[in-house]
Amino acid sequence: MNIQEINQKVMEQTEFLKSIFDEIGKVIVGQEYMIRRILIGLFADGHILLEGVPGLAKTLAASTLSEVVNSNFQRIQFTPDLLPADLIGTQIFNQKDGTFKPKKGPIFSNLILADEINRAPAKVQSALLEAMQERQVTIGDKTYKLDEPFLVLATQNPIEQEGTYPLPEAQVDRFMLKLKIDYPNKNEEKEIINRMASKQKIAVKKIIKSKDILKIRELVNDIYVDEKIVEYVLNLVFTTRNPIEYNIKEIKDFIEFGASPRASIYLVRAAKANALLDQRGYVSPEDIKEIGKDVLRHRIILTYEAEAENITTEDIVTKIFDQTEIP
Repeated sequence: MNIQEINQKVMEQTEFLKSIFDEIGKVIVGQEYMIRRILIGLFADGHILLEGVPGLAKTLAASTLSEVVNSNFQRIQFTPDLLPADLIGTQIFNQKDGTFKPKKGPIFSNLILADEINRAPAKVQSALLEAMQERQVTIGDKTYKLDEPFLVLATQNPIEQEGTYPLPEAQVDRFMLKLKIDYPNKNEEKEIINRMASKQKIAVKKIIKSKDILKIRELVNDIYVDEKIVEYVLNLVFTTRNPIEYNIKEIKDFIEFGASPRASIYLVRAAKANALLDQRGYVSPEDIKEIGKDVLRHRIILTYEAEAENITTEDIVTKIFDQTEIP
């Protein structure tokens, strides 16, 4: 299939996109960045970590999306006393026939909001992250496949760190995107007040079904990526590992560990989904630049020197993008 045919196919099969944005926009004011990235995760089959202070519509965005795509939604509040069984389920003893029967947990849903994931202990985080990676859970001695599509949106609060269990780097790497959610502007907040002060529930239409998501994911796979774009992605990721070799010497003392191969894979997949949202059948360098920070910001481990000089991963990624030649 050539690029023109892919383009035509994408345009024909993504006419529903405007309706999705319109329906979500009935409930969520602003936050286009967050909504677009959640759709990228949904269509590219990648989980998302959202970081932002409370009250920025993270939960509302997830529940509204589940209504628009007509899928099952579960919000799980992570707390220090949460157990893995509360998440994945357990076995219940049946006295009548003397057997154990599985009682599936809330993880068996299409869209999972793991609220304040860093408040739960390591065992619970591991249970969730295993489910994210393997798309299955084990209850007793039996393994159960999770429903498809399956997307985890995990939230964490950047300011309140007391009583939290920070996610280890290896687990954070499982998330395709890490989003930094910011406050709405003044006009947006005024609109939020006008809509929400009455407390009337805003109804949204169901635009697509869960099975349609799987078809869209196949369409994302078909989107064309040129060899020059792949080389561009490799240059970006390899610069995080060896800045001297790629002539960005000034950041060499600030990076302890660079991005993993998952970064390269996710950067291409997310860029494909970004192209799909723009109804294009090919990936451009702008797609890589637009999604790059969200894919890389949580995959670079900084040195003590960087922390001492208040250098953040955002600064590092920005410098890499600024100084890497665009194809």
